[in-house]
Amino acid sequence: MTRLFNEPAAFADEMIDGFVASHGRWVKRVSGGVVRNTKSTPDTVALVIGGGSGHYPAFAGLVGQGLAHGAAMGNLFASPSAQQVYNVAKAADNGAGVLLGYGNYAGDVLHFTQAQERLRREGIDCRSIAVTDDVSSAPLAERAKRRGIAGDLTVFKVAAAAAEAGYSMDAVVDIAERANDRTRSFGVAFSGCTLPGADHPLFSVTEGRMAVGMGIHGEPGIGETDIPTADGLAELLVSRLLTEIPDGVTLAGDKTGSRVVPILNGLGSVKYEELFVVYRRVAQLLAETGLEAVDPQVGELVTSFDMAGTSLSLFWLDDELETLWNAPADAPAFRRGAVTADALEARDAVEEADVELSIPGATADSRAAAARVLAALDAAKTVVDANAHELGRIDAIAGDGDHGIGMERGVRAAVEAATDAVGRGAGAATTLYFAGDAWADKAGGTSGALWGMALRAVADAVGDIKAPDGDAVAAGVAGAAAAIMEFGKAKPGDKTLVDVLVPFRDALTSEVVAGKSLTEAWGTAAATAQEAADATANLLPLMGRARPHAEKSLGTPDAGAVSMALIIRAIHNTFAENTPTKEKA
Repeated sequence: MTRLFNEPAAFADEMIDGFVASHGRWVKRVSGGVVRNTKSTPDTVALVIGGGSGHYPAFAGLVGQGLAHGAAMGNLFASPSAQQVYNVAKAADNGAGVLLGYGNYAGDVLHFTQAQERLRREGIDCRSIAVTDDVSSAPLAERAKRRGIAGDLTVFKVAAAAAEAGYSMDAVVDIAERANDRTRSFGVAFSGCTLPGADHPLFSVTEGRMAVGMGIHGEPGIGETDIPTADGLAELLVSRLLTEIPDGVTLAGDKTGSRVVPILNGLGSVKYEELFVVYRRVAQLLAETGLEAVDPQVGELVTSFDMAGTSLSLFWLDDELETLWNAPADAPAFRRGAVTADALEARDAVEEADVELSIPGATADSRAAAARVLAALDAAKTVVDANAHELGRIDAIAGDGDHGIGMERGVRAAVEAATDAVGRGAGAATTLYFAGDAWADKAGGTSGALWGMALRAVADAVGDIKAPDGDAVAAGVAGAAAAIMEFGKAKPGDKTLVDVLVPFRDALTSEVVAGKSLTEAWGTAAATAQEAADATANLLPLMGRARPHAEKSLGTPDAGAVSMALIIRAIHNTFAENTPTKEKA
């Protein structure tokens, strides 16, 4: 279990502060994560990596000369927000563009893609590589759906070395994609991990049993088996990976196909000595197969808090990949060869001060509506705080258990931003814009992006001039549903918050068209939303991290659907009573 923490929702921020304080030779803090604290070669591609916290040394431990130029760091097991990725990328840019590297998870794809589009609009050449090395997360025919786990290291290392060597952006992307195509990983776990503040692990494994094919966010495995001997585990890992030899690779007689980098990765609680015992047999098996192990890595490289487990990765080399893999690097958690790096000069290290956003003019009616927006957000905060633990429990059934913490961080940031906006005379739309951006930025993860979109869509509909009426609010909810389905690609029946949002939209619109007041219409639609949330218990997830464990979630409602229904109901209470609610799920 995680024993040392203060407030669970503050854990990631406080962890980053401590990491920077203890590794100032390599990194400095910027808004959203860290960047190198050493000089980079001008006019070279910058590699910015990132993902949720809880996986050290991924991702901040891989920032340094010869490796990443920056790392965007999200909340525990939640992707960094688009704003965080953008901030880190802007700080890391050397003038030749930015390559974004991340694991293939829905939240990361959403946020990194948003940041990429924003950077491109500003004239910065920005590309992306989503790592897909986990063979257990999808069949070979659907490789694009696979997760990124310990194979992050191989892809990031060769891409960074290529950038350091002066490769063009096209060439850096090509080598990163080749490394991804030639990396395969498979893992097992003996127990789940426990997030700060939680009283039980995200999943459990029966005593004497082993979960096979688990993820690095606490996702349970795809099956269970008895715990084998160390040699038996080595044989399981190697045999599974050798069933998927990358295209163009042969097992014998070809130098490019017979050299691999093996990475035996500890996930948090397995001791190094145990890993060495397992690797002893891994090395024997590789040699027996005719494979030459190049620069084996045994240790903790991509972890999952205190999960007791391990994974094996095989990185199949060619001559160019081998050269780049062996290139010098100096990062807090990965060092090889001799690297000479000059510290940044004082003027280079100064961070830009936060800029206070201006408040556009608004009518008195809209400013009064902004106060009601703040009351609604405060009600959302109260109900999320009251149910955060339960939301995490629901999410942990087949996912990573971070939904409660993520929603807490997001809604608290939204309330803080809205309070500031209202205090400075903002109208309803501006208050919603500020709140949506703050929610997306602080929550991270898929839900952070989607709630940020939702609030912005409502803001677009209500404006800063008129007092919002039922037609405007219904149009805003419709816009939110359209934006979320377009960007997230979910549809009704996929077991996501869309299964609540769409029937809520339809019911609200119908009631408003029928001439009901906004309070009456919202109340009727809130009841529809609750019914829809309850009904998700009968669905199998077809999107996100829960998809590989669909059967585990049958009988349990979707956490995102539940939190949306709770918030909708809480907002109705502010319409009816102008007071926030503390009701339970």
